Amino acid sequence: MELYLDSVNFQEIEEAFNLGFLKGLTTTPTFMHRDGITDIDGAIVKLSKMVPELQVEALGNTHDEIIGEAHRLLDLPLAKEPVFKVPISEEGVRACNTLTKEGHRVNVHLIYTLNQAYMAMAAGAAFVCPLAGRLQDQGHDASALFEQCVNVVKKYDYQAKIMFSSVRHPEHVRQALIAGVHVCTMPWGVMKKLCLNALTTVGTDQFVQHTQLMTVTVREALREQNPICKPADSVKAAIIKMTESRLGAVTLIDDNGAVVGVFTDGDLRRKIQEIGSEVIEMTLDKVGFSKNPISISADALLYDAVAKFEESKVDTIIALDGDKPIGILDVQDVV
Repeated sequence: MELYLDSVNFQEIEEAFNLGFLKGLTTTPTFMHRDGITDIDGAIVKLSKMVPELQVEALGNTHDEIIGEAHRLLDLPLAKEPVFKVPISEEGVRACNTLTKEGHRVNVHLIYTLNQAYMAMAAGAAFVCPLAGRLQDQGHDASALFEQCVNVVKKYDYQAKIMFSSVRHPEHVRQALIAGVHVCTMPWGVMKKLCLNALTTVGTDQFVQHTQLMTVTVREALREQNPICKPADSVKAAIIKMTESRLGAVTLIDDNGAVVGVFTDGDLRRKIQEIGSEVIEMTLDKVGFSKNPISISADALLYDAVAKFEESKVDTIIALDGDKPIGILDVQDVV
């Protein structure tokens, strides 16, 4: 099933055709009006240079008016000849037949019945285009009509391609595929949803996470902040360091830069319960801190860090470069 975009929005047209495999673009006067386009001919010329195939409206109330409009469009400085879109009617199928005999391609659209589709096929239409959304709005079985059209093309060997249009949501695309239509044209908003699925997102996130665990080192995962205090510093100083770094701990070092302990937000809560609010003005060595902190080499993999988190049941691990602390790894950084 060939994929077409249904739009005149230049930005989304560029985005959509960056996919690299769209076959063409369909337009309507309604889209032109909605997007505020006043220079229709200028827009058509620009679009013809942007896409592999452009389908544009050749409007008219009579056979001669439709043919005249098609010929007028052909006189524009187009990059390539467009497919002419013509609404189904007696005058429309006459014009389709004439344009086809002249060597042009026509999309007969606004089709709602198999009889209308048959007349378009018999007139030589290159595309026959029922409107799924509008049919369903009226309570009709759009999928059945598309299946019937496809069967008629096969049974009588018509050259027309059945185009599924008036696409409102991804379910319409699924219906188009099941019906076996040759072409489906849709808005960019719908097209962007076709690759989405919540289970795919979950699975992809898991693959990315597991890959990181096996390839990313602790050093690479560390935050820029490295909150450090000395035992003689106040609890208030430690709180400020934790707040600034948005980490729940500070590493305590001696005068030689070696790790002597860690003070965590959990330690702070427990000391406030034991001593009271005055603990904030006390020094860390007076209040007390954990003297055997869990640490890990900065060159270890995150996989090893996760194992340490699970084994020790702590929320923070000190990352060491040799015996010097270079950061704190938070459990939230690896889960």
